[in-house]
Amino acid sequence: MGETIRNKSNQLLTSTTLHSVLFMMLSLFSIQTGVLQFSWQEVFFGQGNSQFTLLVSRLPRLMAVILSGASLSISGLIMQTIHANRFVSPSTTGTMDWARLGILVSMIVFRNQAPLLQMTIAFGFALLGSLLFVLFIQQLKVKNKILVPLIGMIMGSVISSFTTFVAYQMNLVQSMTTYLQGSFSLIVKGEYELLLVGIPFLLIAMIFASRFTIVGMGKTITTNLGLNYNTMVTIALIIVSVMTSSVVVTIGTIPFVGLIIPNMVTMIKGDHLKNSIGMTALLGANFLLLCDLISRRLIFPYEISISVIISILGAILFMNMIKKGDSK
Repeated sequence: MGETIRNKSNQLLTSTTLHSVLFMMLSLFSIQTGVLQFSWQEVFFGQGNSQFTLLVSRLPRLMAVILSGASLSISGLIMQTIHANRFVSPSTTGTMDWARLGILVSMIVFRNQAPLLQMTIAFGFALLGSLLFVLFIQQLKVKNKILVPLIGMIMGSVISSFTTFVAYQMNLVQSMTTYLQGSFSLIVKGEYELLLVGIPFLLIAMIFASRFTIVGMGKTITTNLGLNYNTMVTIALIIVSVMTSSVVVTIGTIPFVGLIIPNMVTMIKGDHLKNSIGMTALLGANFLLLCDLISRRLIFPYEISISVIISILGAILFMNMIKKGDSK
């Protein structure tokens, strides 16, 4: 009886129809939530300021939340797949910390930097950090599932501390604080478009999904099946670095999404990336939409940083999965 209930709840969790309906509902709630008065009647009949509010503020924010949730979730899924480790994500391997260092370098070298240039430099540092992490992990004789992300977090903490120290010396601490806690409060038209860069890489990830799954089986099996292991890992890290850096530059650091969402999907859908990548993107978008709504409604008309809400909910969800023994 208990097993039957659990199977039904698992099917409900990964129901595409259910999450698609939930996605539509959360999107509508997101558009309607805000300090300014908003009316769909005014939008349809061109009356008042609702049409302006929709195009300039509400839709850009909605797009930013959706793209950030999907990008971080798929980035986490790719990393967990190629490392064959459910505790690995952009936030536990130092990828986000390296991206922040890249942003700091762009602030120092290019004072009036364009967002695209800033993202490019952040991407370079994120890719460099990811490659260093992979090279270091490959040298380990014993690859414990807890040890691998622990090393990543240690490396990330060192880079984060170095970034903060340099920012303090250059009087840029206040500017870097923006990238420490993610927030969608300042997103308007013209401020979210950088996230669109990640869309082609989402499509590339879907194309290479089966190959990334093979990479997760190990270097020997990957080579025997006719794939170049190092090339596939590099492609995976490029995809992750681009999507992660675009989110960090636009929104800031958002924890747990790349760790929790892939675990929730793969523990039911299985380890084949091709079968779970679509649901991961959808569930990631829904999770971030929900957290964004909570952050906007909890102390309305004021707003809490979404990183705070995600940290609380993410920690509860992750501890619950560990307790049930679902994350392995």
